[in-house]
Amino acid sequence: MKENYQRKMEEIIEKEKQNNRIPTLLLHACCGPCSSSVLEKLSEYFEITIYYYNPNISPYEEYQKRVEEIKRFISELKGVNPIHFLEGKYENEKFEEIIKGLEEEPEGGKRCSKCYYMRLEETAKVAKEENFDYFTTTLSVSPYKNAEKLNKIGASLQDKYNVWYLFSDFKKKDGYKRSIELSKVYN
Repeated sequence: MKENYQRKMEEIIEKEKQNNRIPTLLLHACCGPCSSSVLEKLSEYFEITIYYYNPNISPYEEYQKRVEEIKRFISELKGVNPIHFLEGKYENEKFEEIIKGLEEEPEGGKRCSKCYYMRLEETAKVAKEENFDYFTTTLSVSPYKNAEKLNKIGASLQDKYNVWYLFSDFKKKDGYKRSIELSKVYN
């Protein structure tokens, strides 16, 4: 039976609401549009720092466009709790080395798994170093990304780095649809 990651996230949020404090979340994000509905939903429960670590994006000019766009979006979004921004290193050569030989893999294949792991591991490391309560990624909002793979990677990194992973499947409850709507609202 498949794990219901949306329900797991809701259980974590309910547990945190009992603590009478706002937990911190390092949220890996690939772009503004994918972040939109996730931020709208989670800013009510967490103080969020968007972590932009995407060495898979090339050329560098496209990477920079996405950085500027997500910064613009964050500045315009009225979250319930504060939303901050942190940019990781641009390590495209490291990414290219990790996926060497997998360039022709289809979407969702071995190349994607390696890419997910690389980005989530860096997010977990930073979450640990900076004392965040949780880390997660916006990637599961996409119908093209495998939430089960993402959550299994997150769980393994939670254990490896001793920082909580916020289980999620952000496409559930019309999350992807809402991200499309918000992308239109915020241009």
